[in-house]
Amino acid sequence: MRALQLILISVLFIYASSAFSQGFTWSEYISRDDHFSISFPGDPSVEEISYPTEYRINLPGRVYSYEQNDHLFSVTVVDYNDAIDIHHARNERCRESGGDGDLCQDDGPEEVRGAIVYASWNILKRDDAKTVHYAHYNSDRVEGHNIRQIRDDGALITSVVHMHEDKLYIVEATVPKGRPAPGLFQISLAFLDEDYNRIRYDWVGTMLYSNGYPPTPRVR
Repeated sequence: MRALQLILISVLFIYASSAFSQGFTWSEYISRDDHFSISFPGDPSVEEISYPTEYRINLPGRVYSYEQNDHLFSVTVVDYNDAIDIHHARNERCRESGGDGDLCQDDGPEEVRGAIVYASWNILKRDDAKTVHYAHYNSDRVEGHNIRQIRDDGALITSVVHMHEDKLYIVEATVPKGRPAPGLFQISLAFLDEDYNRIRYDWVGTMLYSNGYPPTPRVR
C-alpha cells in the first residue's frame, strides 16, 4: 500500500511539474554567498538590501528575483548572525546614557527566535491579498512556515519562510490567475553546507531542525 501511495505521489508531482514548467526553462541556481540552491526559470537579478527587523535594527540581505510574463519568483535572504551583537551594543549605549531596567532590555534573543514569525506576519498583513492557507512547513526537515494568498486580481502568491544557521530565507512566487501553482519553485529549495552540498536533516520524534536549537542528525 505504501509503495502504491509513493507511486501515485510521484506521478502527481511529475504531472504538476510538467504543467507548471510549460513556457519556462528551469535550471538550478546556486548562491555561494547565502548557501542555498533553487530552480529559477532564468538568471535572477541580485539586489543588496537593508532589512528592518521587528526590534528596530537593520540587517544586511539580498533579494534574488526573476520576473517574466507576470510571473515573479524571489528568494530574500537576511543575515541575522550579527543581530545579538548589535543588540548588545545598543543596550550598552542605553546604559551608558543613564537608562536601566526595561528601557535597556536585551531584545536580541527574541529578535532571532522570532524572525520567522515576523517575516510571516509581514506577508500575512498584505493589503491586496487574502490569506487562504497558513501552516507549519519544512524543507529537508528545516522548520518553516507555508503561506498561500489570493491577490485582488486573482493571482496566486505562495510563500515559505525558513531560518537556517541564523539566516532568514523568504521564498515567494506569484503567478497570474488561472496559471498552475508554482510548486516546482518552492520545493526545489535546498540549504547548502560549507562545501555546498545539499543538507537534509532527520526527524527525532517530533523534532526537526529549528534554528537556535541543537540540530537533529543529518541524513545527507
